[in-house]
Amino acid sequence: MTERSTKHSTIVLERTYDTSPARVFAAWSNPDALLRWGSPSEGWDVAYERFDFRTGGSDVSRFGPKGGPVFVNETFYQDIVLNTRIVSASNMTSDDKRLFAGLLTVEFIAAGKACRMVMTEQGVFLDGHDKPENHEAGWNEMLDNLGIELKRTQAAA
Repeated sequence: MTERSTKHSTIVLERTYDTSPARVFAAWSNPDALLRWGSPSEGWDVAYERFDFRTGGSDVSRFGPKGGPVFVNETFYQDIVLNTRIVSASNMTSDDKRLFAGLLTVEFIAAGKACRMVMTEQGVFLDGHDKPENHEAGWNEMLDNLGIELKRTQAAA
């Protein structure tokens, strides 16, 4: 029998991007943009099966290292306020094992001509299949990638 366990964690990450809250929000709300910046590690594949970004909507993504395990993330949008916040609940599985369930809040705050973004993930890591350190490292990489994406798209505009 598999031993059951839970580990709770709250991860709070902040970034200031040299662009408007509207542009940062748009990068979170567009599946094409998310595919460019939303990989938690170099060499990982990410694909969306469904993307319905609206309060009450949901999406399903599959991601993982090339040739490695595939993770499935289901996201359910609880609250969306244009250019201001996104609140979503999600769960992650791999090989039919539930690894994680959590609540994600992303706030977009005007800071002069920049955007201060505050991301809070409140999660429960299930049965030792995942751990908070993995999420924090993945989110840090993704948010750094988001900064690169915002600079790239600003330069192209």
